Amino acid sequence: MRRRTGAGVIDLTGLNAVVTGGNGGIGLGMATGMAKAGANIAIWARDEAKSAEAVAGLEKLGVRALALTCDVADEAQVADAMERTVSELGPLGCLVANSGTSGRHTVVESSLEDWRRIMSVNLDGAFLTCREAARRFVDQGSGGSIVVVSSMIAAFGGVGQSAYAASKTGLLGLSRTLAVELARHRVRVNALIPGWTVTGLSSGGYADDRFRTATTQRTPVRRWADPAEFEEVGAYLADPSLTFHTGDEVRIDGGYTIF
Repeated sequence: MRRRTGAGVIDLTGLNAVVTGGNGGIGLGMATGMAKAGANIAIWARDEAKSAEAVAGLEKLGVRALALTCDVADEAQVADAMERTVSELGPLGCLVANSGTSGRHTVVESSLEDWRRIMSVNLDGAFLTCREAARRFVDQGSGGSIVVVSSMIAAFGGVGQSAYAASKTGLLGLSRTLAVELARHRVRVNALIPGWTVTGLSSGGYADDRFRTATTQRTPVRRWADPAEFEEVGAYLADPSLTFHTGDEVRIDGGYTIF
């Protein structure tokens, strides 16, 4: 199986990748990048119609694509989705733990139900999918890649985002620990930290003129990202030839962190 062409272009031909929440936004951007490099893609998400549309677009790139309805917070659904993925596509090569949800409640206003709803998807869901992928990789003995999608809010916080920030911070600890535990099995684990990006989840903030202006002015490139700008990093992080790249936190934020 080829990994890179002579020109250094990533070639993922034959690689099978799972992208949770991969039917839109950054997840779809990463899935598209991997598909353009030749990887087959399984999208796990809850919106069946949206997933079907995403799969149709991926198939046009000449790869196999699969849409599976899966609530990542449900342990049985995660196990079933992995079994179906491997049965239909073949051995797992990469997992992108991207599924996420949010809410806007100050700590004073928040209920335990609000907290648990967000944590169950963002943190519990990532744990369940990463654990399932890790078990597959170990059993296969083939190595692999796990990408955990965190957020800048893990570093900067945000009003009304206590549960979201806590969950995204927890993902960094999870990814570091997995990187250490799984290295002996040739499984690389890295975290992706996106900057402000125009997605369905962030649409409310982008529509708010004051918020959009403030965040844009704080970003050196003076704009929000488009999900398509995560195509190349998706293919890069999935590339099995990068055997020494693990335990990293990759920031794609237009310079926001350093400004």
